[in-house]
Amino acid sequence: MKMTKHLREVKPETLREDVFRLIDRDWMLVTAGTTKKWNTMTASWGALGTLWSRPVAFAFVRPTRHTFRFMEAATRFTLSFFPVERYRKALQYCGSHSGRDVDKAKETGLSPFAPAPGAVSFTQARLILVCRKLYTTDIDPKRFLDPGIDRLYPKKDYHRVYVGEVTRCMMRAK
Repeated sequence: MKMTKHLREVKPETLREDVFRLIDRDWMLVTAGTTKKWNTMTASWGALGTLWSRPVAFAFVRPTRHTFRFMEAATRFTLSFFPVERYRKALQYCGSHSGRDVDKAKETGLSPFAPAPGAVSFTQARLILVCRKLYTTDIDPKRFLDPGIDRLYPKKDYHRVYVGEVTRCMMRAK
């Protein structure tokens, strides 16, 4: 398993991150596949916590996204967080261009690597969560308790929710 020099492994429960800022304002890349064939997308929706007595991450992917088929085929996915101001343009690019049409690594300068077997992340990330899929479910609009939520889905392309056990947590070495 390739490990880059700039990353050190830490226990997920030792993270001292503001997860609201981390996900909503800083954004993350949700990535699935192998270093030979993968796709990534920018996300600002997600969650981190504990479920079934395990550290978990929740990722939300619409079935219309190219990343969806990679998430479906993979047993693992990663959530990668970057020094936000330095990589904001790369994150914007990965969220606004489809991997069906472009090579996101080539266009952004991000360098993919395997932080664990069957997982892909990027050497520039400051925090990487490697997740093993535990559960999936589809958002059911009939279950919305706030009718305003449905307005976020004008195309009716409701997300699939992926719950992944965080099996590896790596941070940029200081």
